[in-house]
Amino acid sequence: MATDLAALHGRARIHAALGDPARLAIVDALTLGDASPGEIASDLGMPTNLVAHHVKVLTEAGLVVRGRSEGDRRRTYLRLRPAALATLTPAPLAGVGRVVFVCTHNSARSQLAAAIWSDRTHTSTASAGTKPADRVHPRAVAVAQRHGLELNPTGTSHVADIVRDDDLVIAVCDNAHEELTGPVRPRLHWSVPDPVRLDTDAAFEAAFADLAARVERVAPVVTPAMSSGDHHD
Repeated sequence: MATDLAALHGRARIHAALGDPARLAIVDALTLGDASPGEIASDLGMPTNLVAHHVKVLTEAGLVVRGRSEGDRRRTYLRLRPAALATLTPAPLAGVGRVVFVCTHNSARSQLAAAIWSDRTHTSTASAGTKPADRVHPRAVAVAQRHGLELNPTGTSHVADIVRDDDLVIAVCDNAHEELTGPVRPRLHWSVPDPVRLDTDAAFEAAFADLAARVERVAPVVTPAMSSGDHHD
């Protein structure tokens, strides 16, 4: 996965600027509205020279900009740059046609991940296995239904029949991640414990919750590069 070092340095500078409680308090205040350094000092109970130091750091990090008052030109107002805060999240992944989730048997984790992804993002998705089972595990079907999702009990597939060149392949089990070393290689790996090992409703609920949380975290950096299309669960 390519890394933009310049972007990383910029993000690191912003993180460093936000690492001081006083500077974070200033950013919180400016999130609500613009303020002069004197107003910041008064509202937060800080000496003006300390406010000046923190504002300098925040300005150099690109978080805050200054502007002259249109009324009293001697007065300066500080304004937060929300776009700078937005850069703290990873850059969107490029060139993603759809997301394909892979596990060993395509009977539980990959099926649930694809169903969750389709439900949350409304973009193309699919699932597959390196050694697909004959059917989807009944507890996977049941946990999906409890969360308002549907799985096809007989809808398992092999990776060779599903994965295309522009797919973002996400391995949702360690075995699939380690086995796929040929042309089909996972770009991302989610080490989700196999619920089939315990074969309890609680284990499947835990796997569902883990996958749902990961989808919520990863979708914002994947879906901007995608377009809505047919869904293949």
